[in-house]
Amino acid sequence: MKELVLPAPAKLNRMLHITGRRPDGYHELQTLFQFLDHGDELCLRPRRDGVIRLAPGLSGVPDSDNLIVRAARLLQDETGCRLGADIHLTKRLPMGGGLGGGSSDAATTLLGLDRLWQLDLTLDRLAELGLQLGADVPVFVRGHAAWAEGVGERLTPVTLDTPWFVVVHPGIEVATAAVFGAAQLTRNTAPITMARALQGGAPSWHNDCEPTVRSLYPQVAEALDWLGRRAPAMLTGTGACVFAWFDSDAEAKRLLADLPGRYTAFTARGLNLSPLHAALGRRP
Repeated sequence: MKELVLPAPAKLNRMLHITGRRPDGYHELQTLFQFLDHGDELCLRPRRDGVIRLAPGLSGVPDSDNLIVRAARLLQDETGCRLGADIHLTKRLPMGGGLGGGSSDAATTLLGLDRLWQLDLTLDRLAELGLQLGADVPVFVRGHAAWAEGVGERLTPVTLDTPWFVVVHPGIEVATAAVFGAAQLTRNTAPITMARALQGGAPSWHNDCEPTVRSLYPQVAEALDWLGRRAPAMLTGTGACVFAWFDSDAEAKRLLADLPGRYTAFTARGLNLSPLHAALGRRP
C-alpha cells in the first residue's frame, strides 16, 4: 500500500455536565459526542527507515508535542514496528476550538498506520493507546456517537438526531486548563442516566462550561449571543467554537450570509458513524 488519505472528523459535545472533581484534579463528566462530516485530512505514506515525519507542522507546536507524531511513535513502541511514515496534514479545524481536532488527528493516525503497517490491532487496543494521548481520543478511535462518562473515556454507543449545524469560531483559542481550573466552574451537577439525557433531547441539553467560558472569553460570549439570536446555540467542549442546529442544509447556509467578518464558520451534518471508519471499511 503506497498511501492512505483519511478524514479526521470534528466532534460536537451536544451536552456536557461536570459532576465532580477527582483527587488527581481531573473532572468527572457526562457528555454526548457526535461527529461531523467536516474535519482535517491526513495523507499517510509508509517509510522503511522508521522515521516519523509530519508536514506541515503546527505553528508553535513542536513535533514532540504534536498528537499525530506522538500517536505514531506510541504505535511503534507498543508493537515493535520498524516502519515509519510521512504524514501530510491538511488542517481545517481551529486549534483550541472544542472540536477535538488534535484528538481526531491522533485517532486517524492510529487507525491509518495500523492499516498501513498491517498491524491488525483491535479497536479496543487502539482505544487503550488513544487514552494515553488524551481523554477524547478513544471516541474517535471507536467511531460511533457516544454517551461518555468518567473523564470522557467510558463510552456507550448511542444514536442521536442528525441535524445540520452551523459552527462558528470567534477567532480565539480557549485554554482548556484555564476553564477547568477556574474557581467559578460548576462542578456539582447531579449525575443523570443516559436514558434521561436522551429522553430530554436537544432543547434541554446544556454545557456546564459555558458560563465560565463566557466570563473568561468575552469574544465567545459575543459569538454565543450573536448565534443565539438566530437559533438555539451552545458551546462545544470548552470552546471556543459555538454551534446551532437546523432542519436543513439550506437553513444553515442562509445564516452564514449574515456572518460578521470577525468570525469564521462552516456548515456540517451531524453523523452517528465516523467518516474515518467508513473510509477504512471498518465497523465501529
